[in-house]
Amino acid sequence: MTDLKNDLLIRALLKKPIERTPVWMMRQAGRYLPEYRQVREQAGSFLNLCTNPELACEVTLQPLRRYQFDAAILFSDILTIPDAMGLGLYFTEGEGPKFKSPIKTVADINALPIPDPNIELKYVTDSVSLIRKSLEGSVPLIGFSGSPWTLATYMVEGGSSKSFQKVKGLMFEQPSIMHVLLDKIAQSVALYLNAQIAAGAQVVMLFDTWGGMLSTEDYRDFSLYYAKQINSILNKGPNGEKIPSILFTKGGGLWLEAMADSGYDALGLDWQTDLHNARIRVGDKVALQGNMDPVTLYANPDVITEKVKVVLEKYGQGSGHVFNLGHGILPDINPDHVKAMVDAVHTFSPTFNCTSLDLI
Repeated sequence: MTDLKNDLLIRALLKKPIERTPVWMMRQAGRYLPEYRQVREQAGSFLNLCTNPELACEVTLQPLRRYQFDAAILFSDILTIPDAMGLGLYFTEGEGPKFKSPIKTVADINALPIPDPNIELKYVTDSVSLIRKSLEGSVPLIGFSGSPWTLATYMVEGGSSKSFQKVKGLMFEQPSIMHVLLDKIAQSVALYLNAQIAAGAQVVMLFDTWGGMLSTEDYRDFSLYYAKQINSILNKGPNGEKIPSILFTKGGGLWLEAMADSGYDALGLDWQTDLHNARIRVGDKVALQGNMDPVTLYANPDVITEKVKVVLEKYGQGSGHVFNLGHGILPDINPDHVKAMVDAVHTFSPTFNCTSLDLI
C-alpha cells in the first residue's frame, strides 16, 4: 500500500505495528450530516444517489472533510445485487427497502441470473474508481457487500422483517432449495467484491446483518459457510497486494471462534459483544473492529470521550484493533459528537499501541 499517505487501517487489519488505533464509522456518509441531506435532495431519491457515481463520490468524501477518519467507505446499499437480479428494489418512506418481485417459488430461484458487476452494477464500480481517484491516496477505500444470508432474507421476505418467517420457512422446509439460492447469491457477491477490488477498493467488508437471527447450527450451514466461500475466492489488488477482508455478523458474538477460523482478516463486533473477552477468544487469528454502542453518540462530548477510553482499554495494548461503532450511526446524531469520538481516539489510542503484537 505504498501509494497511501495513511495506511493505519490496512496495518491494523493485518495486525502490523501502528502508532495509534485507526477509526472509521459504519454509515459515516449519511443523514446525520446536513451536507449529505442537501445532496440527497438534489438526487431526488436514495436510489438515484446510489446510482450516480459523481454524487455517490461526493457523499463518500463528505465525512472526510469534517473528520480525521482513517478510511472512506463506498456509498452504496447492500441490496444492489438483488436489484441487479431483477427483483425491483424501491424504498418507501419510513418503511425501508422493498422489492416489487420478491422470491415466492422455486421457479423464481431457478430463474435468478448472476449479474455481471461490470454491466448491471457498473454504476458501483464506476463509483469505486471515481472515489479512489478523488481520495488521491489520502486514506484507503473500503468496498462492501451484504452477505448471502442477509440478502436472501430481503429477497424472500420482500423487505425488512421481524420474524423472518418466510425465509426461515424456506430454510426449514426446503433446505436444498435454500442452498441453491444462497449459492447463486454467493457467486454474485464474490464477483461483485472482486469487481470492486479491480476498480480500486483496498479493503472489503461483508455485512451479515441478519446472521444473528439464526441458531448456531443454521448460522454455520446457511450463513458462515457462504461467507467462507466468498472470502476464499477474493482476488488480490491490481498490483498483487493483499486486500484485507472484514466479516461483520450483527448478533454473532456467540460464534467468534468459528468466525475467526473463516479466513477473514478481521471481525466486526456489535456493541453487545465484550471486546476484551472477544480478544481472548480469537487470540491472534484476526483483528477486531468496533464496538462502541451507537447510542453513545447522543451523550455529551465528555461522556463520549470516556466511553471511547473504555473501548480502547477493553481491547488493550497492541495492534489489531480498528475503532468503530457496534453498528451504523443513527440519523439524528449531532455531527459535533462524532468529532468528539474521533478526537478521543486520536488523543488516547497512541498509549495502547506499540511495536509488540503480543497479546496481554
